Amino acid sequence: MFTGLVEAMGRIEAAVDEDGGKRFAVRWEGLDAPLAIGESVAVNGCCLSVVASGPERFELQAGPETLLRTNLGGRKPGDRVNLERSVRVGDRLGGHIVQGHVDATAALRERRTEGEWEFLAFDVDPAWTVLMVPKGSIAVDGVSLTLVDVGPADFSIMLIPHTLSVTTLGLLKPGDRVNIETDVLAKHVQKLLGQVR
Repeated sequence: MFTGLVEAMGRIEAAVDEDGGKRFAVRWEGLDAPLAIGESVAVNGCCLSVVASGPERFELQAGPETLLRTNLGGRKPGDRVNLERSVRVGDRLGGHIVQGHVDATAALRERRTEGEWEFLAFDVDPAWTVLMVPKGSIAVDGVSLTLVDVGPADFSIMLIPHTLSVTTLGLLKPGDRVNIETDVLAKHVQKLLGQVR
């Protein structure tokens, strides 16, 4: 489990095709100690397991399903990614409950400056907007955010200067794809209501 509070922007050093999947090497500058083998790390909001580790560098594998549902399949050496270690018992839950199970990708349609803030609007498959509500939570590339508006096939967010400077969201251009994870509570409610007769 994660909170959507990004700890660092990492950089992909290698992306190697592997039997339908990919193996990534990621640099995490300033990491205080090597990550443990098997440890869960959210990479652009996608929960992956560490398979090799060293000082300020680790490796992980992404299978075919992960590459199909997320933007990780298009990542190449030099690309920046958002990184967050999993929550430990007793940690503050400053964002919202993020599982690291990406639902789909969305495409940035519009970006505009409003004072110090940035307004971003995304197009997304309508199957996912039914799980979104204005002022509700969403994870975009692993960043816990509040939805501004939700349409039939789109949603919008506002970003403060801090988020723009410490996450990959500040680097987005129209047409770029992001990973989205809708609120897990909405998914459970939808399933329960769908079973009521």
